[in-house]
Amino acid sequence: MRSIRYLPLLLVLGACEQTQRDVELFPADQPPALLSEWGVLAARDDQLVLQKDVIPYELNTPLFSDYALKLRTVWMPDGAAASYRAEQEFDFPVGTIISKTFHYRKAADWRAANASVVHASQDDAETGVPPLNLDDQMLLETRLLVRYAEGWQAFPYVWNAEQTDATLEIAGDFRQLTLQKDDASLQVNYVVPDVNQCSGCHTPDHSAGDLRPLGPRAWQLNREYSWWQDADSQLTHWAATGLLQDMAVPPETAPDSLQDRARAYLDANCAHCHNPAGAADTSALNLNIDAPLDRKFGICKTPVAVGRGSGDLTYDIYPGKPVESIMVFRMQHTDPAIAMPELGRGLVHAEGVALVSEWIATLAGEC
Repeated sequence: MRSIRYLPLLLVLGACEQTQRDVELFPADQPPALLSEWGVLAARDDQLVLQKDVIPYELNTPLFSDYALKLRTVWMPDGAAASYRAEQEFDFPVGTIISKTFHYRKAADWRAANASVVHASQDDAETGVPPLNLDDQMLLETRLLVRYAEGWQAFPYVWNAEQTDATLEIAGDFRQLTLQKDDASLQVNYVVPDVNQCSGCHTPDHSAGDLRPLGPRAWQLNREYSWWQDADSQLTHWAATGLLQDMAVPPETAPDSLQDRARAYLDANCAHCHNPAGAADTSALNLNIDAPLDRKFGICKTPVAVGRGSGDLTYDIYPGKPVESIMVFRMQHTDPAIAMPELGRGLVHAEGVALVSEWIATLAGEC
């Protein structure tokens, strides 16, 4: 049934659709050694293609991961749908498979031996609408989140040098890359997280201990995505094609103003730990996108047991003074004892620092 719902897109995809295979769901304690066995993605003919009924999606404000681009997909069993929730991630049915493939654009002098890639902005992710051209893109890893009756499970897969398949690596992996930006080159120690590290970020309610997807929320998905070939919101398409049910209220407004964009960035990059139930709840810092802009958000808040992480500064957010704000200080560091977020990056996200700094500079008041 679902293939009929997607008929306009399948006609465009043409020959790719003819060789699509069905997705296969494996028991939580018996994940396959190769990513291809799931039937979610396939590397063939120098392209990374989606398999049958696998739907790509994009977020308004993605997590920063050392400038890696990300191809996100979701698959749900035929006839099943996610339930809309305005403020949390959607409630996905048992059997759902969410994938996130990390990739970089190859530099002109790219070779497998030197792994030279280029700096790209989030806007470049739109050029990576599937299928991905593997002559142009270097695949690093694909992370799966699979919904079982007992809850979500994470499975990290690392792509081989031939770019033909990815292997399950429960203990994670490590890659050295050369990232080129303008006339400069940066050495990137790219870390594929192990399963426990996946759990550390994907458990926003630390006391409950349940893994959850972080990205698929109303405000994140309320955007155009060119894969659908029109200007309608992804939410509209999800509802129209049976992927989403119970969307009785208007979709959340996408982040637009400077403050909205800065708060969305902090939510996407920090709030999975810095929320009232998160792993960093002892910091008393709540960076959820809907949290009040008060002391608990960091406004004139003194730090709690951060050691060198304070930079000898007094307040997490000092209104009007980004250079005197601990938040900015930690964002522009790579020292593991200082840097925030703690996981997922080895580089400073210059654009993120600039966004949060610009917003803090507009805040009125005095501490």
